[in-house]
Amino acid sequence: MSELKQYDSALDDELQEDGEDQMFEHFRFDVDKGQTPLRIDKYITEHMQHTSRHRVQLAIDAQYVRVGGVVVKANYKVKPLDVITIMLPYERHGFEVLPEDIPLDIVYEDDDLLIVNKPAGMVVHPGCGHFTGTLINALAHHLGISQGPDAEDERMGVLVHRIDKDTSGLLLVAKNDRSQMILARQFFYHTISRKYVALVWGNVEEDEGTVDGNIGRDPNDRLRFKVFPDGDQGKTAVTHWRVLERFGYVTLVECVLETGRTHQIRVHMNHIGHPLFNDDRYGGDRILKGPLYAKYKQFIDNCFEMLPRQALHAKTLGFKHPATGKEMYFDSEVPPDMTALIEKWRSYANRLEIS
Repeated sequence: MSELKQYDSALDDELQEDGEDQMFEHFRFDVDKGQTPLRIDKYITEHMQHTSRHRVQLAIDAQYVRVGGVVVKANYKVKPLDVITIMLPYERHGFEVLPEDIPLDIVYEDDDLLIVNKPAGMVVHPGCGHFTGTLINALAHHLGISQGPDAEDERMGVLVHRIDKDTSGLLLVAKNDRSQMILARQFFYHTISRKYVALVWGNVEEDEGTVDGNIGRDPNDRLRFKVFPDGDQGKTAVTHWRVLERFGYVTLVECVLETGRTHQIRVHMNHIGHPLFNDDRYGGDRILKGPLYAKYKQFIDNCFEMLPRQALHAKTLGFKHPATGKEMYFDSEVPPDMTALIEKWRSYANRLEIS
């Protein structure tokens, strides 16, 4: 009998922003030495519980099934001692997701997907102390499906990307197997269009630019990530930015992600000397620019109180519909807390110009 291993891991939402650029091993089959040749789609279907052959074929078509680390087609014949893995672009969890009646701001929904405008402060995925009150709990209620480690239907509310708890904005959710496979591949191959709006410290000198630097976990602080300029560590990461408005001591910028690494915008902007305003993870929660006057310090304290999070919003999302192939594009308004902060800085900058 071949051995099936399942890999479960709790998700740390604080460390999983847009983590779609990596593959995770969900299932592994070590084929026994007496196995007779058999099509791989039939083999997997026979050896996995609660999984249809159609669903297996979808995974194979999406190039998620590998033998010895190499992607194979559905007509591949399994041989003795083959090692078959199913690699998916999201981590598997090993706990039940309980439906919770939590209001959702659903921007768009059809039979294949939905777009959610996530508020700041909402954890996306259960894990690491956040097992209730998450976006997935809310989706479980909205879609009427409960999900557990051995659930027959693991399709419920599959997020094909994530944003941090304290980042607001648009998230894409797949509602069925086919949509999940197709959308996840769009993210994996960077064909998804995403734009963020951020308020950063300092007067950014150039009008636009690109940060190209590998991102990896900071060896001195596991909750932070850093840029490795030499490219010998971390994973490739590219962020394009352009200035939207200047306020003297801070700058409003638009960031376009070419890749999707953990904390990418936060890490890249910090790397070029412009950490996000009030980003406590990367030093943006203290005065980095401006005078030392008590009045200015009070102004900054009021700004921090107005927006008690990093000033980052996932504003736009563009992709091809998984069923129709039609180009879809969605835009969300910058939320009131961040809008109020921007207006406060705009007024302050205008007063500086007058004086």
